[in-house]
Amino acid sequence: MRAYLVRVDAVIVQAVIAGALSFSHLHDLASAAGQGGWKAWAYPVSVDLLLVAAWRRMRQAQRAGQAAGSPRLWFLVALAASLGANIATAGLLDLDHVPASLRVVVAGWPAVAFFGGTLLAHAPHTPEAPAVPATSTPATEPHPAPAAVDTSDRSIPAPSTAPEVTAEPAATQAPASAPVPAVALPPVLVDRVRALADEHRSTTGSPADPDAVRAQLGLPPSMTASVAAHL
Repeated sequence: MRAYLVRVDAVIVQAVIAGALSFSHLHDLASAAGQGGWKAWAYPVSVDLLLVAAWRRMRQAQRAGQAAGSPRLWFLVALAASLGANIATAGLLDLDHVPASLRVVVAGWPAVAFFGGTLLAHAPHTPEAPAVPATSTPATEPHPAPAAVDTSDRSIPAPSTAPEVTAEPAATQAPASAPVPAVALPPVLVDRVRALADEHRSTTGSPADPDAVRAQLGLPPSMTASVAAHL
């Protein structure tokens, strides 16, 4: 545990030192390019904030499975501005006589940073889709196949000479069972049935089973027809 804390503290210290040096280089370059006073301090803040914002939006797009081309572009722009300032203040550039082209670049940076930050702030971001729990379906046991009947050793009975009597259909047949009328559900249950059906359709893409919805509501099997009438 102590080794982990030491490692984390060393990373934080290293990040603070690197950020402070980059901040100072950006300030010196902006000041040498004619941006004095508070404006020279605002330049490193603008560059570092654009760098962090582009990195965060790029990571969010990658986690959501989206294209991260625009955040990556602005991350490279901010990285080039920070790296360029660090190299320019390494003695390769005379800060007392800054070229006019560099003054133009420094003066135009606020507009570039504002444009990039606006695009990053208004870029469409889709959150990660939550994992849909799998609906448990009762396992159906396969019916055993009927055993094959071996008739090789059985003797074939002789045909009967008696006239075959065909059974006449019964004159009166049992009346078919009348369908059970659907019982009217209270409005509260109707709303609940429709909510469960919409939830099932949005998660699975198929209509809900009336019997499954009835089971979720804790209703008796005789209420399946009533539930189906409202799906």
